[in-house]
Amino acid sequence: MLKNSVSLVLLVLFFVVTSCDPNRVFDVYEPIPNKWHKDKVVSFNIKAPDSTNAYNLFVNLRNTNAYKYNNLYLIVKMEFPHGKTVTDTLEYKMADPTGKLLGTGLTDIKENKLWYKEGVIFREKGEYKVKIQHAMRENGKVNGVVELEGITDVGFRIEKPNKQ
Repeated sequence: MLKNSVSLVLLVLFFVVTSCDPNRVFDVYEPIPNKWHKDKVVSFNIKAPDSTNAYNLFVNLRNTNAYKYNNLYLIVKMEFPHGKTVTDTLEYKMADPTGKLLGTGLTDIKENKLWYKEGVIFREKGEYKVKIQHAMRENGKVNGVVELEGITDVGFRIEKPNKQ
């Protein structure tokens, strides 16, 4: 009986903690099994939030200690409902100068919330598509890294800006 009560309290506490994010509008992850192949595009279909507010957009990543680079290059494409596509090549710092991986987390899995765009207004009604692909290369090599190790999940987040 006591064991069931403790389990119930922990379950309720879990839902309270995870659901208390009033800024979250969209927050989805896609797992990357084993290694992230250079041709693997991670896609997210997003129903446009209201067109009167501005939102902040983030690329979320989870990585392990197997990630051996100080930075990460990504190609992010946003396809609009009426056919326009915006493509950005982005660079993110993934480790400090000593090689210690950045991000949050107490285990060997680190979570990184990386800025993509700020103050975006979704003016077109319909479905947007965000496509994310890594564009890593090693110094002095022309061809890209075929299989990127250490990235376990790729996510995309839309949130309401903090009111100041």
